[in-house]
Amino acid sequence: MDLAELGGFLKSRRDRIRPREVGLPSGPRRRVPGLRRDEVAQLAGASVDYYIELERGGAQPSEQMLAALARALRLSRDERDHLYHLAGRPVPPVGSAAAHVSPGMLDLLDRLVDTPARVITDLHVVLVQNRLAAALLGPPPPGTSPRAGFVYRWFTDPAARGLYPPQDHDRHAESFVADLRAAVARRGRNDEESQGLVAELLERSPEFAELWRRHDVAVRRLDAKRIVHPALGVIDVNCLNLLSEDGSQRLLWFSPVAGTDAVEKLELLSVLGIQDLESDQALEIGPGS
Repeated sequence: MDLAELGGFLKSRRDRIRPREVGLPSGPRRRVPGLRRDEVAQLAGASVDYYIELERGGAQPSEQMLAALARALRLSRDERDHLYHLAGRPVPPVGSAAAHVSPGMLDLLDRLVDTPARVITDLHVVLVQNRLAAALLGPPPPGTSPRAGFVYRWFTDPAARGLYPPQDHDRHAESFVADLRAAVARRGRNDEESQGLVAELLERSPEFAELWRRHDVAVRRLDAKRIVHPALGVIDVNCLNLLSEDGSQRLLWFSPVAGTDAVEKLELLSVLGIQDLESDQALEIGPGS
């Protein structure tokens, strides 16, 4: 652990990033070419005072904060690992909720300003999402374990199913289990997260156990969904997926289904979402699917 070096590394990384690269306005009177400390704090969900203390080498960040900083500063995988080593924290395993999100995937997410979009793990834990995704899908629960993922909540929390109309529930349950089986096999029998998730779901959900016994497998790449929004009603969307090379993460974005009123509803959502989320920035990032 070298917190002084950690502080210097954080400063060097923010100095190289231009505001427009992370969706922030450049402004005509900036005194620094890179990001200001308050901007990094905002992007990482930290207080300005706490981030200043990090750059001074006076605090050891948690693993969750390190993951947020790595995303905010668009670190490469090697830079992310270096950040964890300097902080004296174990590098998170591939596919975990603290896993590295590539700068390229984050750049794509930033460019989808008029489209609800999020990055999730293969266990359906949200790593990061934009404002419209939060407005469409609502805030995910706290935490970063597989229990915060949408698949776990789908089979253990009846309220999670309110996102979809009841007549669509069976189809989504089948799809979630088939997708999870592919993820579990890809991770291997020694992966504690996926094995523990399946074991707990088998114990808690007879529905999951029945579907798991079918051995169906299918990675979700494209799906048409009807999402129930509390203010706008049912919205017909296409959910498209861009998978990472190893399949451990995917970028999801939601487009309106042709021939429905989803275009108008998503346009209205962008207005409602901006109004609501300006007073609640905590909805911008968080874990579900």
